Amino acid sequence: MPKDIGQIVKALELKYDKNGLITAVVQDVRTKEVLMVAYMNEESLGITLKEQRTCFYSRSRQTLWRKGETSGHVQKVKKVLYDCDKDCLLIAVEQEGAACHTGERSCFYREITTD
Repeated sequence: MPKDIGQIVKALELKYDKNGLITAVVQDVRTKEVLMVAYMNEESLGITLKEQRTCFYSRSRQTLWRKGETSGHVQKVKKVLYDCDKDCLLIAVEQEGAACHTGERSCFYREITTD
């Protein structure tokens, strides 16, 4: 059995894209509501598992960022799952405050209508 978080992450043999990223869907552990979608690299996944709070990789800034580091709206990780193809993560969290940078609880607050 791997001894440290880095070894655990490597042993999963997740399928990262050509930029070394994997999609991470964040879901409220109690309500199952999808709160947001972000990206992780191997390092941010390791930090997430170690600290038990979400850490992502910003594609636009090309740097790691911890959810809530400026807003205080932290996501406490309760469970991390990966799909059958090993190319997507589902992270069940306890959300403190809003998940969306706009102040909305979820990033998915706009609906497409055809009326």
